[in-house]
This record gives sequence, C-alpha cells and structure tokens, in this order.
Amino acid sequence: MTLLLGGLLLIASVLLGAAIVVFLHQFNQAKIIKVLLALSGGFLLSIAFIHFIPEIYAHNSPHIGYYILLGFLIQLFLEYFSGGIEHGHIHVPDKKGTMPWTLFIALSIHAVFEALPLESQMLPELIDESMNHIGHSHAHQHVAGEYGGRNSYLIGVILHKIPEAVALMTLLLAAEFSKKKAWTVIVVFALMSPLGMLLGHYGSKIILFNTDTVLAVVVGMFLHISTTIIFESSDNHQFNFLKLISILAGVGLAILVM
Repeated sequence: MTLLLGGLLLIASVLLGAAIVVFLHQFNQAKIIKVLLALSGGFLLSIAFIHFIPEIYAHNSPHIGYYILLGFLIQLFLEYFSGGIEHGHIHVPDKKGTMPWTLFIALSIHAVFEALPLESQMLPELIDESMNHIGHSHAHQHVAGEYGGRNSYLIGVILHKIPEAVALMTLLLAAEFSKKKAWTVIVVFALMSPLGMLLGHYGSKIILFNTDTVLAVVVGMFLHISTTIIFESSDNHQFNFLKLISILAGVGLAILVM
C-alpha cells in the first residue's frame, strides 16, 4: 500500500459517503448512518484492543498510556465543537446556508489527527524493514505475525470516514446549501486525511516525532469515538438488534483482517 493509494482511498471513502446522501435520498439516511457507525465502531474498538494497544505497550514504557488518555481527552474536546458529528449527531444550524465553521474545523482537525500515523502502518515498508533485519526467508512469517494487521488501520479509518461524510452531507443539505457548495465543502474535507498523511510522513522525517506516541494519541481518540458509538442509546434507550448485528459484524471483520 503506497502513500498515494492510501490517500486516494481516503478521498474516495468521503466522496462515497456524500454520494450515498445525494443519490440514495429515498432511503432512511439516519438508519444508514447508524448502521455504518456501529460497524465502524465495532471494528475500531476491536483493532484497538487486539492489535494497537498491545503493540504500543510492547514497544514503549508503561507511560505511553498517558498519550492514549490524552487522545481520549482531545477527542472529547473536539466533539464539544463538532457537536458529535463523528458519531452521527447532526445539529442543523439555525441560520440556513451558513457554514458551521467550528464544526467543520473540529471535524477537519480530527481527520488530520487520525491520518498522521497511517504511513507507518502500511505493510510494504515493514516488509522491507523486516527483510533487512531478519533475512528474506523469515520475513513473511515475521510480517504475518507482528505486522499482519497493519492495513487494518487504514480499513478502520475508511470505515469511519464513510458515515462521517454521510452525516456531514446530510447536515449541509438540511442547512439548505446548494449541491455545488455542499460538494465543495465535502471535497475540502476529503483532503484533510491525505493532508494528515503528508504531515505524518514529513513530520516523522523532519521533526523526528515518535510515531508510536502519535499512534497512542489517535488510538485514544478512536477509543472515545467507538465506545460512544457502541454505548450510546438508541431511540427510547433501546439497544436495537440491527445495531447489535452491525457492531458484531465490525468485530468479526476486525478479527478477519488481523
């Protein structure tokens, strides 16, 4: 998986989410958002517990947990301004046709943050590194073990971007944006994750920040989002069957890609 391909997939996931709203408007979009969010919530929580948290602690001191907590709190802070659109809450602004800038900026910061560690999670670089350290004959065994689930991070982000884009486009159209203006906002938002990938790529080389530290922060953000999605009550405080199935499907998918 190359940096360019990863960026294109992230952009495509946002455009797909927006297209669902525009071209499938006859369907219940609120239900689509809930199903996709439940799927992504189950997936993100699973890869956090199965893959990333054990790996982060294995490679770092126990103090790395402070960065996971920091990520959790950063996401809590961002959602104060975004209104929780990351997990499907849509609050239409009172003044129609106006851009909810605080929401868009908070959502964009979230998108940049979650993409910062993406390049370090892409498999080919790790295959090359493992070959250098342990030799070609044992490289694939090493990768399949410790690094086998690396691309699960990209899958998790993509699964999360689709319902985010559905919610954002739904909000923009409900706020009486023209389709042209709404698509402009969506395209700008779609570019935030590739921007985060570039910042992560050059930041790790120029600033030399610790990629495990950044990953720990992002995992903390994912823990906040996924637990909010999973434990948030449905209508009449019922945990409906469709949501339960979607969460379990996300968990199953995470186990499969590990």
